Formats: sequence, C-alpha cells, structure tokens
Amino acid sequence: MAKLKKGIFGPLSGKLGAIVGATWMGIPYIRQAPKQKTDPAPRSAARLANEEKMKFVNNLLVPFHPYVNIGFANLAIAKTALNAAYSRNFHQAVTGVYPNLGVDYTKMVISAGDLPGLNNPVMALTAPDVIGLTWAHNTDARAAFDDQLMLMLYCPALKLADGFIGGVKRIDERLVYRFLPALVGKTLEVYLGLTSLNRKKIADSVYLGRIVP
Repeated sequence: MAKLKKGIFGPLSGKLGAIVGATWMGIPYIRQAPKQKTDPAPRSAARLANEEKMKFVNNLLVPFHPYVNIGFANLAIAKTALNAAYSRNFHQAVTGVYPNLGVDYTKMVISAGDLPGLNNPVMALTAPDVIGLTWAHNTDARAAFDDQLMLMLYCPALKLADGFIGGVKRIDERLVYRFLPALVGKTLEVYLGLTSLNRKKIADSVYLGRIVP
C-alpha cells in the first residue's frame, strides 16, 4: 500500500485499472485492486466426508465444553483447550465413515495430564437418579489430598450432560451424586476426571462405564 499525498487532480478515489484509491483516517492511499475470484473447484468426496466428520465432532463436543475446557487446559499451547479436546476425540473416539459416523464412548476423553488418577474407582447406580462412587487411598507422592473430582454423565439420546467440577476431594474416597431428572431411565456414559485444587495439574480421564436402565 502506498500513500498518495497529491495527484494530478487531487487524491485518487475509486478504481483505476489495476489500482484502487481511497482515504483512511484522512490519509489518501492507493493499493492493488483485488483479483477477481474464479469459480472454486468442486470438492472431492473425500473432502466432503472430512468436512462432515469435522461438523459431527463439533456437535458431539458441545455438551462436553465445560469439562474439556478445564480438562485440556494444560494442552492449550498455541490453541484453545477445546481445540485440543477436539483433535484428541476426532482421531480417537469417532468411528465409521460419513455418512455412517458413530462414537466409541469408551474412548471419549474429557481430560488429559499426568496427575495420578483415583485408585480403583467403583461406580454403582444406588437409586434411579443417584450414582455412587468409591475409591481407595492413593499413596503416590504426586497425589494431593485436596485434588478435585470432575464427574460427567452424558446421555447420547438427549445429547445432554450433567455432573460437577470440584467440591469432592480425593481424600473423601466416596461420593453420592443425584443427577438431573431428565436423565432418569436413560442410557448414560460416565466419565471421571481429576484436577489439582489450583487446576494447574490434570489427570487423564477415565471412562467409568455405561448405566443402562
């Protein structure tokens, strides 16, 4: 871009051949005219399939956003936590080829890191709307007593998630959680994550299993 202080008849305004004249903040300038766009080449079947898979994963992750934004925070280097979670689940959890895409929920990941996870967690449905979880004491020196649990229950049929982040500590060794009435009687996929109190350390999430009504 070049400044045009004076022209033959004053500052140039508008298009003249291959250049365009205009004024910005009171400063006349000229620039090259944009090239006319040509019709784009038709997209290949492979490109269309990949675009549909990307759209599929974007939609899949929407209910997971509150969890993966924390669970992938440590991997958000030159990208967002959501981008990191998207990449991991795009390559790991999606099955099939468009238009027959599916999800392997056992391979979905809501957090990733090197904080030690819970020791031998055991899940049980103790009432139609209550999930219970117990675990053993962890003697790993990297595990802190106040590490915070992250529990997520996901209903594929409703595309609805419930759960919590924090409030239950590693030292508690048990929890009882009453989930949303809308999820009662539905098939649920259950995930467990763990973060340090300041959320600077994250554990790899664990797929606890499927609750079947």
